[in-house]
Amino acid sequence: MKKIIAVVVTFNRKVLLKEAIEALLNNKYPGLEVLVTDNASTDGTKEYISELLDNPRVHYVNTGDNLGGAGGFNFGMKEAYKLGCDYMWLMDDDCIVHEDSLEKLMAADEKLKGNYGFLSSKVLWTDGNLCRMNLVKETYTKNVEDWETPLVKIVMATFVSFFVKTEVVREVGLPIKEFFIWSDDLEYSRRISMKYPGYLVNDSVVTHKCKSNIGSDISRDMSESLWRYPYAYRNEIYVCKREGFYGRFRQFERVVMHCLRVIFRKNDRKGERLKIILSNTFKGMKFNPPIEYLE
Repeated sequence: MKKIIAVVVTFNRKVLLKEAIEALLNNKYPGLEVLVTDNASTDGTKEYISELLDNPRVHYVNTGDNLGGAGGFNFGMKEAYKLGCDYMWLMDDDCIVHEDSLEKLMAADEKLKGNYGFLSSKVLWTDGNLCRMNLVKETYTKNVEDWETPLVKIVMATFVSFFVKTEVVREVGLPIKEFFIWSDDLEYSRRISMKYPGYLVNDSVVTHKCKSNIGSDISRDMSESLWRYPYAYRNEIYVCKREGFYGRFRQFERVVMHCLRVIFRKNDRKGERLKIILSNTFKGMKFNPPIEYLE
């Protein structure tokens, strides 16, 4: 039987992590192992996990510092590789898998005879509607519209039930840890899909317990959340550069539209919001971190 390890990245969300681990251990597909990658949580996560380590299916690593989602997955995937896995199933700590989520992914693996780069589950929010922050893309600029066909070819997906073969990871490398947060999953899935097709597996469903089901918008977001957006604009430029002229042009359009929204919508700290967009867009033009490979 192939060895599958769920790589769960967590930071100070012990309650959600407990639910996520319980769901993983209760899934119907036999033998799944869970690797908790702890971004140096301070909420008792380590103590909670220590109670589970008698279970041979549960593993724990601490990064020693908060590396963000990108660094956490980079770190965790290296550890999963050391454990000898054949597949890695990547997810955040607020991803709650359903009992047959993995079973459906493995059925897709069998149907495709392994001829794919990655698989992604259908991601729902807590109310049963599609989770807006996890809409997958069938092209660089177009979200998937077909949520019924069992297998839909895609080019981008998020790290909320992202299933990848270890042999693909060996070939394309790891997520770029320097991204810290934001678009690390889109970059990684696009890097893979440039070589191998990705697929949305509509029969495989997970629930994403994020706080709200609205897309991120710097013109509307609360001022205390603005710290995240420099990563967004810098990292998105890195991703679009690989798409040639069309990708750069579409990102330019997005930047202009976002600036106009900030200017004309009612919000505070307009100058700071505009500076975040523009300065980090320019930073992204020079942002060229290395791709790290498994050893």
